[in-house]
Amino acid sequence: MVKKRKSHHINVFYSAEDESYIADIPDFEMCSAFGATPQEALEQVLIARDAIIQTMQEKGLPIPRPRYRPAIYKTA
Repeated sequence: MVKKRKSHHINVFYSAEDESYIADIPDFEMCSAFGATPQEALEQVLIARDAIIQTMQEKGLPIPRPRYRPAIYKTA
């Protein structure tokens, strides 16, 4: 089971090239998923995130701390 921790930022956007929604988690390199709707993309990326975290825990690897913050949240 994946331990609850502070949330990592998730981007969800529409890709015209892929004709679907993409969700990614910048703190986890290569963690992305797609879906026909934003909700489906989000659900799929959360499944991928949980699998990545579980594998990292099993291998004794450190889980990245949430560090990504979009520019909209940064202050001068």
